[in-house]
Formats: sequence, structure tokens, C-alpha cells
Amino acid sequence: MGLLDWAKGQFIDIIEWTEPSQNEILAHRFTRHKNEIKNGAKLIVREGQAACFVKEGQLADVKLPGMYTLDTKNMPILSTILGWKYGFESPFKCEVYFISTRQWTNQKWGTQNPVMYRDPEFGPVRLRAFGNFAFKVTDPGTFLKELVATDPSFELYEISAQFRNVVVSRFIDAIGGSKIPMLDLAGNYEKVGKVALERIAPEMAKMGVSLTQFFVENVSLPPEVEAALDKRSQMAVLGNLDQYAKFQTAEAIPTAAANPGGLAGLGAQLGAGVAIGGQMGGAFAGAAGASGVVTPGNTTSPMGAGGPPPLPVAVAFHAAIDGAAAGPFDMNALAAHVRSGKLTRSTLVWKNGMAGWAAAETVPELQPLFGSVPPPLPM
Repeated sequence: MGLLDWAKGQFIDIIEWTEPSQNEILAHRFTRHKNEIKNGAKLIVREGQAACFVKEGQLADVKLPGMYTLDTKNMPILSTILGWKYGFESPFKCEVYFISTRQWTNQKWGTQNPVMYRDPEFGPVRLRAFGNFAFKVTDPGTFLKELVATDPSFELYEISAQFRNVVVSRFIDAIGGSKIPMLDLAGNYEKVGKVALERIAPEMAKMGVSLTQFFVENVSLPPEVEAALDKRSQMAVLGNLDQYAKFQTAEAIPTAAANPGGLAGLGAQLGAGVAIGGQMGGAFAGAAGASGVVTPGNTTSPMGAGGPPPLPVAVAFHAAIDGAAAGPFDMNALAAHVRSGKLTRSTLVWKNGMAGWAAAETVPELQPLFGSVPPPLPM
């Protein structure tokens, strides 16, 4: 620095800091040639600022917003450190740090990894959360000693990660201690935020900072758990699956009728849908009967007596009568043919499920028809 610059520095008697709007500076050290400050200089501290004086590594004084004349009357602490009992006239050496005390908003926080949470309904689940917070420096002296130290330009990025770690850590403690069910968290973000703010405040105060706002924007679950909850919600919305299957079939009839072969496929779908609905309805009815609860359509008594069995299905046979296949005949018609002599023990018969034609007397189901008919005479 040349002689001219030194001379200018000696006669500049205004100490102030205008924070650049594009920078996020929390603390700025006022630049002065050899840190010399003229006696009687004016100090201007604007709103949202504080000025800290450091002499020989020791915090000497803190000035809040206002205009000050730097003399022994306005700086008694610094005067004591410098040993000026009767005032001073010559320049003195002292470092001046301007601390930004305005509120810093929209600071993002979020969990980097899922947090284990014991839910009273679903058991252990993994949660993710994010939000934002605001803070301000409320104790410039502590902030200078704990964080700034000798940094000539202390910016927000230098401490933002530490702030986020403190916020996330205490938020996890808050949400774990709240015991709020997972499905009810969405309606309790404000409550959780207040609890977290109370837990975070003491940690931030140790650094001279106060947390002014804390917001929880979202608490989410892993994608696979969210998918399972969506399925559960869908089941709850559908309600009666039997009625839903019938409704879906009715909706599909116009489309199926417009396509060749559509009604045949629709019939198969209808049968499958009704069968599924019937099976599920039967399962629910069985559960109700086992518990002794009588519901509409459920006639099961508390003693466990079951309903009537299903009606038997009629058996039909084809028979070789008069040299040609005839039928199918039910058991009554076959008995009439036995009495008339058209159906004998050696008559070939067949029904659905048999591999081929067989003599009537070899079919167990037809043997009772020949109980009163004598076998043929031995040759």
C-alpha cells in the first residue's frame, strides 16, 4: 500500500458495511490499514446488523443498530482493555466485524436416508421428511466466537450443512417421541414442527443463533409401502366385490355386443366374476357362521348346523339300441328299456367321461337296473 493510500485510510472516519445483495454473507471484517481506527470516527450500524470489536483476539464490545462516535464515552469496555483512563487522541488498532442479524428464510432441510419409525398400526416403517426453516443471529458475540473466529468473510454455505444436521437430528427425535400414527401425520405437521422447534432451539443457541421458523412440508413412505396402501384404499372403495363384478359386466355388455364373438367371451367373464363373488361371499358367510353371527342371507345357526347340500346332477347314458346310438337317457328311461328288453346286460353304453363304449353290466352305475333280470342261460 502506498503513502497516499495510508493517508486516505487515516482520515476516513466512517466505519460501515453495506451487505451485497447477491451474496449470503453472515459476517464481514471491516478492512482498515493495519486495523487502525481514528479517534472520534463514526460507526454506522444499520438495521439487521451488529458490530463486534476485537482487540488482541478478545471480544471487546458489541454495538447494535445506530450511529456511534468511537471515543472513551461510547466504548467503555474497549477503553478499559486499551488502558485509556483519561481519554485518547491517537488512532488505535482494533478489528471490526459486522454480523448480519437479519432473518435468513427458506433454508431447506431433509432426511438423506429413510428413518425407522415404529407405527402403532403398521409396525416398523421407514419415513422420509423434508421442509424448510428460518434463523437469525441473536447473540453476535457468541456467533463470532463460536463460528466466525478470524474469517474475513463468513458466508452461509460454510454453516448451512451443520444447521441442517442439527435440524434433522432433532426432528427425528421429535417425530419419534410424538407417537403419532403414520396415517395421521399429515394432519399434525404443525404440532410436530412446534415440538421439533423446541428441541432444536437449545442446540442453535449454543452458536448464537435462534431458529425463528420451522416447517414440515412432507413426510413420505417408501414407494413399495405407498403402493400397498393404495391397494388397501382401492379395496375399501370397491366394497362389495360381487356387486362390483356385476357392475363391470353390465358396463362391458354394449362393447362386447359390438364385437364378433364378444358375447361369448362376456359370458365367460360373467361366469368367472359371479363365481369369484360367490366364493368370497361364501368365505365371509362361513366366517360369520363360525363366529355365531347371523347376517342377512346367512341362516347358519349359532350351533353350527349347515345348510342343505347341493342337488344331485342327473346321469345320462347313450345306448346302442336297434343297431344305432340313441339317447342320452336318464336312469328312469334306461330302466324302462331294460323292462322292454331293448337294453340288456350286453348292450353297449357310453356317457361323458368314459374312454369308450362298454357293456351295460360292466358299468357300476347301471348294475342295479339288472337286479331283477336273470343272467343269460349258460351255453
